[in-house]
Amino acid sequence: MPPVDLLFSTQIYQARPAGTKAQRLCQDLGRACHAIAEGDVAGQAWCREHGYHGYTSYGSLNDLVWRDPVIADLAAMLDAHVATFARELELDLGSRPLMLDSLWVNILEPGGMHAGHIHPGSVISGTYYVALPAGAAGLKFEDPRLQLMMASPPRRAKASPRNRRFVEVTPKPGTILLWESWLRHEVPPSRAQEPRISISFNYNWPAPAAVVVD
Repeated sequence: MPPVDLLFSTQIYQARPAGTKAQRLCQDLGRACHAIAEGDVAGQAWCREHGYHGYTSYGSLNDLVWRDPVIADLAAMLDAHVATFARELELDLGSRPLMLDSLWVNILEPGGMHAGHIHPGSVISGTYYVALPAGAAGLKFEDPRLQLMMASPPRRAKASPRNRRFVEVTPKPGTILLWESWLRHEVPPSRAQEPRISISFNYNWPAPAAVVVD
C-alpha cells in the first residue's frame, strides 16, 4: 500500500430499505406527493413566482408530517437512518439527538433543475427518492475544497470518486440519501420524460434546555 492517509473525508450515506412494506411506502408517498401538490394553491403560486419548474412545498407547507400519516411513517424511518449516520460521523451529541427540522415535497418536471446550494443552519440533510424515471438527474455533489484549488490540475476522466471534483449519485426509488448540510450539491437538468419526485429534509441539533434558577 502507498504511504497515503485519507484525511478530512466527506461521507455520503445511502440506504434502500427492502421488503414489501418499503415498496408500499414508496408507492403511497408517490400518491401523497401528488395529492399535496394538487391541493397546495399557495405552493403553486410560490413555484410560479420563483420559477420552479414543477412543484415544491418548500415555500408553503411546514406541517407535512402532521398533515399526512404516510409522511409521518417516512419521518419515523428517517430518524433511525439519521441516527446511524450520526454515529458513523462520530458526532458527539450527548443526550440531545438530531431532530427533524423541516421536510418538503419536490416534483421536478422534465427539464427542471436545482442550482448548487447548501442547507445553512442544519447538521444533516437528505432526500428520499420516490420516483426517478429514466433520464432523470440524481444529485451532484461538489468537493467542498474546490474554491481553494486555483492551481490544481484537472483529474483523469476515470478518476476514483474520492478524487473527483464533482460526483453525481443516481439512486433508485425508495433510496434514502444523507449528507452533512454544509456540502454543496445540485440537481442537474432532468432529461426524463416524466416527473422526478423526491422528499427532502433537514435535521438540526437542538439547543440545550435553559436552566431556570429560582
